[in-house]
Amino acid sequence: MNGLDSEAQNVRQPVAFAVRELRVDAAHAGQRLDNILIGLLKGVPKSRIYRMVRSGEVRVNKHRARADYRVQAQDLLRLPPVRTGERSVAQPPPITLQVLFEDDALLAIDKPAGLAVHGGSGVSHGVIEHLRASRPQARFLELAHRLDRETSGVLLIAKRRSALLALHAQLREGRCAKHYRAVVRGRWPLRTKTLNFALDKGMTGSGERVVRVAEGGREARTRVTGLAHAQPAELGMLSQVDALLETGRTHQIRVHLAHAGFPIAGDRKYGDFELNKKLEKRVYKRMFLHALSIEIMHPSEGRSVRLEAPLPEDFERLVPACTQEPR
Repeated sequence: MNGLDSEAQNVRQPVAFAVRELRVDAAHAGQRLDNILIGLLKGVPKSRIYRMVRSGEVRVNKHRARADYRVQAQDLLRLPPVRTGERSVAQPPPITLQVLFEDDALLAIDKPAGLAVHGGSGVSHGVIEHLRASRPQARFLELAHRLDRETSGVLLIAKRRSALLALHAQLREGRCAKHYRAVVRGRWPLRTKTLNFALDKGMTGSGERVVRVAEGGREARTRVTGLAHAQPAELGMLSQVDALLETGRTHQIRVHLAHAGFPIAGDRKYGDFELNKKLEKRVYKRMFLHALSIEIMHPSEGRSVRLEAPLPEDFERLVPACTQEPR
């Protein structure tokens, strides 16, 4: 049975094929299932790929799997019949992305709020598509982790497969210190409290993905420190907080803070909708969550590297706070 690399190289012209089964080799272990499929099924719209995963047309070891499942060496992938091939795709419009750090193995950027990290689910282009279009000479560019579309801040991109695997291992094993800043509704005390609520993924009646606090869910811990309070006219009491992720679950900070009674300002999914309306009237049209910093071991040099994205001006205008990061 052919490995993934040889299968991917065979995809050139539009072709319809029958069911295929592929064995994951060691070089591709640790990658997300959706990224594997996007590489294999060139020319297939990402919306179609995600539908195939959700519907169970794609199987891993004869079972359904989520798009964010990280494949393991020797996993058996089943791909349904689908027409592939290179298709004419509009290039992403040029944008300026602030580079925080770059060397031969790693690229860190300050992702703007409102920009998705990748295309799909109604989004034509994301950060990774923009980077690949602006750097056609780059042989390898892959997201090392993800940020929600409305979250700004530090985003890591691997420039080598070895760097990607090393970063994935650090993130998976909790060996990265990730600090976020948020503005929340209410008066969070000027001290540290750990939120320890198990989380589970689900769907609303309309088919929208949501994350909920649930018994039996995956363990999730967020250490939250109050930094400052303010009470802007008509907005009520707001607090600026630092959130240190001790685990890395989907929407973890947003759901934890909302469940604790301190929803993030501007959060359209889990937030206070009346507060959000008032913020929009005052021209604050973003979610107030920012990936402030991440500390990692450099994937090829083995030294500690701390990367920081400046706090957006909106945060300080809304709730001025100290700039010293909590210990």
